[in-house]
Amino acid sequence: MTLTTPTPGAGRPLLNLLMTGRTHGKRSAVTCLYKCDNACFHPVPNTSENEYFRDIAGAVLSRRAVVAGGAAAASALALTSVAGGGTPASAAVLGRDGGRAFGFRPIAPVPAEVDAVTVPEGWRWTPIIRWGDPLFDRADRFDPNAQTAEKQARQFGYNNDYLDILVEPHGREAVLVANQEYTNAGIMFPPAASEDERLEQLRVAKAAHGLAVVELTRRRRGDVWKYVVGGRRNRRITADTTFVFDGPAAGSGLLTTVEDPSGRHPVGTFGNCSGGTTPWGTVVSGEENFNGYFRAAGTSPEHKRYGLSANPSAYGWEAVDPRFDARQPGYENEPNRFGWIVEIDPEAPDEPPVKHTALGRFKHEGANVTISASGHAVAYMGDDERFDYLYKFVSKNTFRPGKSAKARAHNKTLLSEGSLYVARFRGDSPVSEITGTGALPSDGSFDGAGEWVALAIDGRSAVPGFTIDQVLVHTRLAADAVGATKMDRCEDVEPNPVSGRVYVACTNNTDRGKAGKEGATEINPRNTNRDGHVIEITEAGGDHTATAFGWSILILAGDPARNPLTYFAGFPADRVSPISCPDNLAFDSRGDLWISTDGAPGVIGYGDGLFLVPLTGPDRGRVQQFLSVPRDGETCGPVIHDRDGSVFVAVQHPGEDGSWAAQASYFPDYIEPGALRDGRWGGPRPSVIQVTRA
Repeated sequence: MTLTTPTPGAGRPLLNLLMTGRTHGKRSAVTCLYKCDNACFHPVPNTSENEYFRDIAGAVLSRRAVVAGGAAAASALALTSVAGGGTPASAAVLGRDGGRAFGFRPIAPVPAEVDAVTVPEGWRWTPIIRWGDPLFDRADRFDPNAQTAEKQARQFGYNNDYLDILVEPHGREAVLVANQEYTNAGIMFPPAASEDERLEQLRVAKAAHGLAVVELTRRRRGDVWKYVVGGRRNRRITADTTFVFDGPAAGSGLLTTVEDPSGRHPVGTFGNCSGGTTPWGTVVSGEENFNGYFRAAGTSPEHKRYGLSANPSAYGWEAVDPRFDARQPGYENEPNRFGWIVEIDPEAPDEPPVKHTALGRFKHEGANVTISASGHAVAYMGDDERFDYLYKFVSKNTFRPGKSAKARAHNKTLLSEGSLYVARFRGDSPVSEITGTGALPSDGSFDGAGEWVALAIDGRSAVPGFTIDQVLVHTRLAADAVGATKMDRCEDVEPNPVSGRVYVACTNNTDRGKAGKEGATEINPRNTNRDGHVIEITEAGGDHTATAFGWSILILAGDPARNPLTYFAGFPADRVSPISCPDNLAFDSRGDLWISTDGAPGVIGYGDGLFLVPLTGPDRGRVQQFLSVPRDGETCGPVIHDRDGSVFVAVQHPGEDGSWAAQASYFPDYIEPGALRDGRWGGPRPSVIQVTRA
């Protein structure tokens, strides 16, 4: 492997203003505060008593017994036959003889304290764009000692998550779209010298949230991309951008405020985690941990179910914007205006972005859209909370192929009307064989069948006692009512463009099996699940609009050298790269799976990274590490352009455990601490990087 930059500095600095080290959930305390408002330290919002596999009478449930209809049973059986894999192979280098993606020799796991991007031998990494880079005018140059909200709104934002690179047919121009999820004031700003300066720093943090659209250019295919200052499509969308609500809940009394009595024009987006690019070329983004931005009454069942409380918010924006104190008259519904799927059109920089109420409101990790054989758009979505749910949306209308303006305009309405479902899983092994350790049941796999339970059908409530507005605004409560299956933090949910199967990253759930909490089930088979797992779903008959499916666990993550109860689709565990906390998923042109991680340092002691997992043939389940990100960083938004010889990732929160006076990372500029020279800075800057052959 190649360490592409030196590791400056020595020991880890103490964490400013917070507890030091890692939390009991094995994430950085800074991440816990700013990214999810210390979710692990609060009661689990889901207190429902749904029916679970372990509560169902009988030792064994056949697939035919738990899901009505032979097609669903056949689907589950077919999935199981694939999940068994084939004869293991031992090729050391990908691409040899098989032509898989492109060849690389997997890197060894990298210790968590290394402040470097590590890539395979023969490869190199290059930053494309960094926090603070000017988008519209070079005069808006980055200076961390003199940031203003106005300037930050014209610069690339902070802590990128979802990422895509949309390449023009000729291959020399592209558009980069990135989410900018959250901020970390302790390493972004010097200590405020006055109250006015402190308040301006809050406004800068607001402006650093949201999304960015940036034009790219290169001379020829295979070159490294460069971003274009002042590009025609360049755009920043922030916490102060005006949106439009559409769908059945638009205009609902649950969405009105004193500033928007129509309930149709929410302002801002933040907590934008993952997302997806639609088949019609727009980008959808998930508003995830919005609750931590608000101070609210916190007493109603709805507030408790979404983690809202009367405590001061994690960000303190209520000091500069009254919207963020929902205790104030006229702002009670402001939190209801977040937690949605947002859609933007990179080709229409003046068009207001849309929040789609038809897709429900929860802590959206993201949404990924595929077109079914019938032409309906189907979006898969995860609610990233301990013990929350997996969802699917099916459009009412059908996709129109082609690139005409009329077809594109029609397709941009597909997420406005349709039906919303939540998943209910069943296993097929005896209850006694699901021990909570991760040990496989006697049939050799964790698998079974399931059903999509309707919450809304074409704009009408399918949940007794709930209006359509209540189903869509308080979707978690509606899903509780129909007995959805509690999951271990569904993050990215991706349909495979080659096979059609759907993959679900369950990052972890350290609360599973604790006193008063649900224990192991076949779909979530480990108590105190620190390492997470990946689920493979096959819709009945291969139809994405089906209401029945088969499932199997593809990966029970972990370091096999320390935990023998890991599983990699039957591939020998002693021949895989250790992997923990799967988060974002992507596919290459062959349909093989790429997994980025979030939280590995606190669990297995290695830096987070990006991993390739073949899904067919003798290498099925063979996890191979492609890269590792710098100290304290998270690997986000992987984009795999294997035919072009490029991999892209967003490096989020590098050096997050540092402080202004003692930074923990110097990625990506790696110059002397605190220096500012030629647009480079001696401190951490979340960035988008491209990996190519050296």
